[in-house]
Amino acid sequence: MVQGNENEPAVTAEPPMPKLLVVDDEARQMTALCNTLRDQGYETTGFSAGQAALEALRSTKFDLVLTDLMMPEMDGITFLRAALALDPTLVGVVMTGHGSVETAVEAMKSGALDYILKPFKLSAVIPVLSRAMTVRRLRLENAVLEQRVRERTKQLETANSALEDANKELEAFSYSVSHDLRTPLRHVDGFAQMLASRYEDQLPEAAQRLLAKVCTGAQRSQQLIDDLLNFSRLGRQPLQKRQVSLSRLVEEVLREHQGEREGRQVDVAVDALPDIQGDHALLKQVFVNLISNALKFTRKREHAVIRVAVEDAGEQWHFFVQDNGAGFDMQYAEKLFGVFQRLHHEDQFPGTGVGLSIVQRIIHRHGGRIWAEAEVDKGATFHFTLPKASGLE
Repeated sequence: MVQGNENEPAVTAEPPMPKLLVVDDEARQMTALCNTLRDQGYETTGFSAGQAALEALRSTKFDLVLTDLMMPEMDGITFLRAALALDPTLVGVVMTGHGSVETAVEAMKSGALDYILKPFKLSAVIPVLSRAMTVRRLRLENAVLEQRVRERTKQLETANSALEDANKELEAFSYSVSHDLRTPLRHVDGFAQMLASRYEDQLPEAAQRLLAKVCTGAQRSQQLIDDLLNFSRLGRQPLQKRQVSLSRLVEEVLREHQGEREGRQVDVAVDALPDIQGDHALLKQVFVNLISNALKFTRKREHAVIRVAVEDAGEQWHFFVQDNGAGFDMQYAEKLFGVFQRLHHEDQFPGTGVGLSIVQRIIHRHGGRIWAEAEVDKGATFHFTLPKASGLE
């Protein structure tokens, strides 16, 4: 095996010579141009008639066209239009006499990059052709990018169509499974409650406790199915956008949770909240989850304090729901918004572990983000942002 000297310069492939098509009805001038420009690094081909040049364009790829403007059979403007129709990435330059500058400008409007005045010097031609070749490279690169975009768009359309079909199948499957699961769970719960109520006097205390656990387990399973279905629907159902008064919405949520505050000392402070564009039902679900969590996790406090506040953050509103409840260890914060993720035992604070996942998905669909801060036994603060302008899907 022959090894090369590592100090020798690497051999690079020479770039291909630009292919130039010269069209001029004066055959001697056309030949002279071809010979001269060939010496300047161009692969030249010449024709003295436009039709013959077009035939060559149909079978051979050229980079540049240098065409005379005034020709008897086919003028330069007509030829250039036909040439660009065959290859839109082609770059054309026209040659014209001093008396036809206005016509040359018209040729540029038809697609020519530049024009050269006759009689011309080589020093005037080379810079124009060099600039034309730069434009040619840019057009080719742009054509490649456009083709990639078209291919990628087609791939995405195909993928979206497949995803839409999969979502429809998944939704049908979800409804079927939920129905099949709900029915036996309702039967289990119903029969267990009937057994407990009808034969209460005949059942020992241990049996009654077991029956109560059966009922609780069946009801929790039904709630889990409902939460999962709600979570799966959130990614598919369209947002019903409208003006939403968050102040009125939070008041409504607090009224609905009044029962959870009875017999407790709970102070709830609510800032003056802004109106935003969003889905009223979904935004209500956000505050229902966060406020009910705050009420739940402050249940062991003699004096619970909950705050719903907002700050102006430029193009967004920064909201937060704060409590002085159980809190959590921040090292587990990344798990907080995962489905079925719970940071407290079921016996301490019941729940399915789906609620915060639903909240996160709703906030994301509204163009915002959500995060949490907490300290064990010192409470938690859930932050989220919503855009002032409509940032909805």
